[in-house]
Amino acid sequence: MENTTFLAAVDLGSNSFRMEIGRFDHGQLQRVDYLKETVRLGNGFDEERNLSDAAMRRGWDCLARFAERIHGFEAGQVRAVATQTLREARNRDRFIARGNDLLGFPIEVIAGTEEARLIYQGVQHWLPPGDERRLVIDIGGRSTELVLGAGPQVLRTSSSRVGSVAWSMKYFANGEFTESALRRAEIAAQAVLEEALTTHGHDQWEQAYGASGTVGAVADILGAAGRSTDRINRDDLNWLVKTLLRAGNTSKVQLAGLRDDRRAVLGGGLSVLRGLMELLRIDELQVAQGALRHGLLLEMAERQDHDSDARDVSVQRLAQKFAVDREQAQRVSRVATQLHVQLDSASNPRRGELQRKLQWAAQLHEIGIAISSSDYHKHGAYILENADVVGFTLPELQRLGLLVLGHRGKLKKLDADFAAPDFVKMLLALRLAVILCHARRDPQHQGLELKCNAQYQRFFLGVDKDWLQRFPQSAHLLRQESQSWLKTAWTFELMER
Repeated sequence: MENTTFLAAVDLGSNSFRMEIGRFDHGQLQRVDYLKETVRLGNGFDEERNLSDAAMRRGWDCLARFAERIHGFEAGQVRAVATQTLREARNRDRFIARGNDLLGFPIEVIAGTEEARLIYQGVQHWLPPGDERRLVIDIGGRSTELVLGAGPQVLRTSSSRVGSVAWSMKYFANGEFTESALRRAEIAAQAVLEEALTTHGHDQWEQAYGASGTVGAVADILGAAGRSTDRINRDDLNWLVKTLLRAGNTSKVQLAGLRDDRRAVLGGGLSVLRGLMELLRIDELQVAQGALRHGLLLEMAERQDHDSDARDVSVQRLAQKFAVDREQAQRVSRVATQLHVQLDSASNPRRGELQRKLQWAAQLHEIGIAISSSDYHKHGAYILENADVVGFTLPELQRLGLLVLGHRGKLKKLDADFAAPDFVKMLLALRLAVILCHARRDPQHQGLELKCNAQYQRFFLGVDKDWLQRFPQSAHLLRQESQSWLKTAWTFELMER
C-alpha cells in the first residue's frame, strides 16, 4: 500500500460514534484525524427492541457530519462497522439503509467475536513484540469483548451482552449510585461473564490489557487525580467507587478527568469493570492504546496489499475442516470466475471484490457434504450462517450462505434480492460452473458466450450446436437451468448458433 494513502475507520458504538483517519508510514499507523460524537444509540430501545426515532436521528446526524470529512474517499479507503446495539435492534435495516446513504459507504454489522478479533489486532499493533499470552478486555456500551492472544495471533474470543450503557440504565437509573445497586450490578455482570473463567481464566494469560471505552474513561479520571494513567488496579477502582458513593449521584461527582459524555454511563461501566477484574482475578490492568478502529485500519491496509486477508485464511480453514474436494472446488472457482468476467463490466469498481466473493462461494459450495450428501447445499448454507468466521461481517456471511444455498436446486427457495444485479450475476456464474463441472473434470467450455441485459433482466448463453451434441448431459442440465429461472424476475436462455 502507498504510504500516502489515507484510510478511514468508522466505529458505530452503542455510546459513541468514532471515526479515525490514518495512513501507514513504513508499517506504522499514523493518525491524521479523529472525530468522536456521543450518540447514545444504545439507550434508544423500546420494549420490542426497536430503536427510537430520536436515537436514530442522532446517529444519522453524526454520520452526515462524518461524511463531509471523508468526501472524495474511494470504496477501499473507508470501512464502517456497527456493533452490539445494531446487532440487537429489530429495525436495524431502516437505520443502516439511511446511514449508508448519508455516509456514502456501506455500514457492516459485525459479530461479537469478529469485533473482539479486530480489537485485539488494534491493541497488539501498539504493544512491543513478544510471545506472552495476553488478555485484552473492551467494555463497550452494550457488550464486553474478551480476547486471548499471543503476539499477533488471536487464540480465543468471546462477546457478552453486558456494557456501560445497558448496566447504567438497568442498575443506576437517573444516575443514582448506592452500595447495594453497585453490588447487584457487579454480581449480575459476573453471572453473564462467568463462562469466561474456562476460556480466559487467570491461568490462561500472563498480562491483561484494557482497551478503549470504560477502561479509557477510568484511566483519564485516575490520571487527573494524580494516579497512574497506564495501569488500573483494584485499589484505584475502590477509590473511585468511594468517590461516587459519597456523591450519591453521578451528576454530582466532581472529578477533573470525568468527561461529560461519560458521566451518564460511568456507574454501569465501573460496576462491570470491577466485577470482571474480581471474576478473572486481575490485580492490575494495563491500559492499551489500540482499539477496534485501529484493527479496522490495519485490516484495510492488508486487504489493499492483496497478500494478507483474514477472509482467505478463514475460507481455507473451513474447506479443510469439512474435507471439501479441493480439486473440484478450484475447478468450479476457475470456471465461475471466467463466466463472471463475461457478465460484469471491467469498469465496475467492485468487480474485483465481487469475484473474490464468488470464488469463496465456489470453494465452499460443497461444504455441507460433510454432514449429508442429501440437500448438502442447505447444510452448507446453515454452516456459514451460524459459524464464527474470522474476517467476515454478518451480511457477508449471509450473502455467502445464499450463494452456497442457491448453487443448485430451485431458485424460488432463496430469500434473496433478485433486484440486485451484482448478486444475480454471481449466482448464475456459480450455478453454470457447477453444471459445466458436473463430471468432476475440467470442462470444455471455450466458445461459450455469456451475455447479460441488466435493463431487461435477461441472460443469454451462446452455444454451438456441435458443442450441444458432444456434451448431451451438459446440454440437458443447461436447458433445465433455463426453466429454473422462469420462476424469478430474470430469464436465462440458451442461444444455439
